[in-house]
Amino acid sequence: MSVQLLSVNVGRLQLIPGAKKSSPTGIFKLPVSGPVHVGPAGLEGDHIGSTRYHGGPDQAVYLYSAEDYAWWEGELQRKLPFGTFGENLTISHWGGARPRVGDRWTVGEVELELSAPRVPCSTLAARMEEPTFVKRFAAANRGGAYARVLRAGALERGCSVVIDPAPQPWPAIDDVFAAWHQRKKDPQVLSGVLKSPLASRLRQDIEGWLARHV
Repeated sequence: MSVQLLSVNVGRLQLIPGAKKSSPTGIFKLPVSGPVHVGPAGLEGDHIGSTRYHGGPDQAVYLYSAEDYAWWEGELQRKLPFGTFGENLTISHWGGARPRVGDRWTVGEVELELSAPRVPCSTLAARMEEPTFVKRFAAANRGGAYARVLRAGALERGCSVVIDPAPQPWPAIDDVFAAWHQRKKDPQVLSGVLKSPLASRLRQDIEGWLARHV
């Protein structure tokens, strides 16, 4: 069964309700109807609060799947509308094979290249209203995938997705996620991850860790 785009989500900057300390964040994504233009910086109409940690050309688009939503709804025992995890594109599933860094996804007119897993932060925990959610998210290894935009264009809900596997046996997105969140990180595994077209922000973090520990 082909992968389908189930929801296109964008967010405007707002403070986290009830938070004692909060900077404007774009994590509160809402579905939109009709075509949306996607360029090198991401979706038109979408906003990013902390550009130090989020967004940029290597993390322009964030994808999450309905399969992951179903799993989390079972874990949390509540309904989670698409956009809850801050994703731009909610897809039906990951296409059978595990998504890899370097896989290319064509959605409507847009071509994406998967670049990294999402690294959870305190903003996600605040969004989910659970202080320990960062650890829970890391333990679940359902991080979704960031992508860079190789070809700009329009997409909309209902589009089919064409997946071209990475041309090299680069690591799976969830393997990168697991390797980075291991309490005892493996330098050899992380060095191997750097051989892939990894997003620059995570690449810098891994290179920094290796410089301190190898």
